[in-house]
Amino acid sequence: MTGNPSHDSAERKVLTPRRLTLMASVAVLGLAVIAAGPAGFNAVGLWTQPAHAADAQPLGAKVTGAPIGFADLVAKVKPAVISVRVKIDETVGSAVTEKLPDNLPPQLRKFFQQFGTPNAPQGKEIITGEGSGFFISPDGYAVTNNHVVDHAKTVQIKTADGHVYKAKVIGRDPKTDLALIKAEADKTFPYVKFADKAPRVGDWVVAVGNPFGLSETVTAGIVSAKGRDIGGNTFDDYIQIDAPINKGNSGGPAFNTNGNVIGVNTAIFSPSGGSVGIGFDIPASTAKLVIAQLKAHGYVNHAFLGVRVQPVSAAIANSLGLKHAEGAIVDQPTPGSPAAKAGIKAGDVITTVNGKTVKGSRDLARTIGMMAPGSKVKIALVRNGESKTMDVTLAKLPKEQTAMAANNGQHEATGLPDLGLQLAPASKVAGAGQKGVVVVGVAPNGPAAERGISAGDVILDVAGKPVANADEVRNALKQAHASGKHDALMRIKSANSGTHFVAVPVRHA
Repeated sequence: MTGNPSHDSAERKVLTPRRLTLMASVAVLGLAVIAAGPAGFNAVGLWTQPAHAADAQPLGAKVTGAPIGFADLVAKVKPAVISVRVKIDETVGSAVTEKLPDNLPPQLRKFFQQFGTPNAPQGKEIITGEGSGFFISPDGYAVTNNHVVDHAKTVQIKTADGHVYKAKVIGRDPKTDLALIKAEADKTFPYVKFADKAPRVGDWVVAVGNPFGLSETVTAGIVSAKGRDIGGNTFDDYIQIDAPINKGNSGGPAFNTNGNVIGVNTAIFSPSGGSVGIGFDIPASTAKLVIAQLKAHGYVNHAFLGVRVQPVSAAIANSLGLKHAEGAIVDQPTPGSPAAKAGIKAGDVITTVNGKTVKGSRDLARTIGMMAPGSKVKIALVRNGESKTMDVTLAKLPKEQTAMAANNGQHEATGLPDLGLQLAPASKVAGAGQKGVVVVGVAPNGPAAERGISAGDVILDVAGKPVANADEVRNALKQAHASGKHDALMRIKSANSGTHFVAVPVRHA
């Protein structure tokens, strides 16, 4: 580690080979818009022109120009933005290792272990770091990222007027990367509020934070996209912004033009390590729910339904006769889980939760995960073409879930050349169990390989029918073809991904 050791360098979370980086500070968004009058510049410098209903206009013809500045907004919200300083007593290099994903390639892991601590001595070292945050109440409660204060021995906050206060960590939630801290001072602090309405793509945003330790840095941009999944965790539902944010911005607020917080800056996509205009914010709607639980309990209890699910692809929708490729198909309910107790079965397609449409598997996970254990929910699903509604009482998310595994072996196989498969009864393959048909060979360029089927996978059923040998697989595919289906759904158990569904073509079966 060169210069002053930085906890932020230990906070980077590599999520792709090109690098998604957790930062440690944030920026402020905002602009006051005043309704335009007659033609000319309005109060904030937007050029306006009288509208004539009779005049046909192309799309975008009435869009006004850019604002002349954000100074009034920044002056209003900046006093609530803070610098969060931490000290960590760590074994050199261990903090970096703990922040990197388990599946990171060895060469990348080695690089990032060395990135923040070149030529560092072995043993214990006091690591310092700086992130961002913002007050959400006058009594000193403030929001930041979990990765900013994780493992911190001491926490200090520095306000915009230069005062420094000790702070206490009230609670952390690693799953959403949010933390609640409180200034230990008997005084009133300026604060900001979370927005009640989600931003639209194209809305202005302003960020204020401490990139690279440069305090009170202001940047501006727009909302680039919503609902981003960057592969960080189950609850990914990020707002993407192009207001430049860098290391040191983590935990800070992103403001709308009313001066309300629309998101908490958390990560950047960065091939180089610096901003390239792609940043990610935790939405205010998520932050409000999590922070409320952290304030009440010091931790968050995420609810648990107990299903392994996957998205409904177009092929899966066709094989099930569904009109739309949306929802989450249940690969397998966890034994003893709320889903299993309610009667949810493999092959069910969950379409709504409490009337809210489920767009996909991650949408279902986020919806359930943000509820409290013990919540009673109504789950609508489709089973064998029929709609059903289940009443389910959610449980507490277990800390650990047992992964399923399947074994493969050697056996005299029967070919299924149209799919590029060699199959053998599971009962004839050592360690494969008694149910299903084991894939013992896959043609590299065949249809099955294209759909992700691998040697060692166990086919449990085809088109909803249990199979025990290659003939039963072939017959099930033929029946699906005869019924007019282009694809048939196979339920497969694999060592890498547990039980899941794969739609395979049946036109040549």
